[in-house]
Amino acid sequence: MIRTTFAAATLALSTIATGAMADNPMVGGAEMLESKNIVENAVNSPIHTTLVAAVKQAGLVETLMGPGPFTVFAPTDDAFGMIKKDSLDALMMDENKAQLATILTCHVVAADAMSDAIGQMIADDNGTHPVPTVGGCTLQAKMDGDKITLTDENGRVATVTTADVKQSNGVIHVIDRVLLPKQ
Repeated sequence: MIRTTFAAATLALSTIATGAMADNPMVGGAEMLESKNIVENAVNSPIHTTLVAAVKQAGLVETLMGPGPFTVFAPTDDAFGMIKKDSLDALMMDENKAQLATILTCHVVAADAMSDAIGQMIADDNGTHPVPTVGGCTLQAKMDGDKITLTDENGRVATVTTADVKQSNGVIHVIDRVLLPKQ
């Protein structure tokens, strides 16, 4: 009886653990662990190598490994690929570290905002919800069908392609475009 109860409890815990893992979406084919922080998971994502390099260059690693909570709208390598190579190379230079940090922090919100909460705020605000970022930018969140879009202060629109990637210090939403501060 005790052995059967123990086996059932072990199976139940295993099922719960497996279910918890399955709830977090994969990013670029890589598993994202809820127990890891934003930087640790981003490093494991094969589609965020440019973002990781930019975060390192901008000196934001310690911040994004901190307790948060943070919501990061994480542009993919393809999103960074839409920027002219010369412009991106210039941004990655030491003398442009502050500008790079501003761009990156315009993708960060000092809150843990899951997509259902963002969607509700959009609905509550009649279709458009302002999203103030750590970098001082205000993004405009809207719904496009069942997808969340973010419009920066220059009119550039990014779509959330993978939502609700839970982290130990917040959440990542993968986006398909780099958002920029007012030019």
